[in-house]
Amino acid sequence: MMISTKGRYALRVLIDMAEHQSAGYVPLKEIAQRQEISEKYLESIVKTLVKGGILTGLRGKGGGYRLSRSPDEVTVKSVLRMTGESLAPVACLEPGAAPCAKSAECRTLQFWQGLDQRISEYLEGFTIADLMRTEQPGDFYVI
Repeated sequence: MMISTKGRYALRVLIDMAEHQSAGYVPLKEIAQRQEISEKYLESIVKTLVKGGILTGLRGKGGGYRLSRSPDEVTVKSVLRMTGESLAPVACLEPGAAPCAKSAECRTLQFWQGLDQRISEYLEGFTIADLMRTEQPGDFYVI
């Protein structure tokens, strides 16, 4: 399992929005500047998050994006899944994977299933609110 740039940036964007949402809608340009991420690349990430119901957008003066749910309701797992991340440790455990012809005699299947379950539980156990909690001040997050 390797988390893509899109998945990591989506988490950074959501943390940034959560910390700056008291000002209302947050312009994408401001997030791009604070996070040092291309605004054009952020547009595709934000589009995915809006489609997934995590963000809402407003056009025009005073527009931008904001969280449509509380940061403590948005899990890391849901964000990574939404951005198309593969969280399975092996191909046969991918959602929608064709059944493996060797699964009945596979000596490692139980091991991989256990790892898959632990990964899922771990990612489900963290929310955007959890990621916001840090001892370091500043607007820059490295995930």
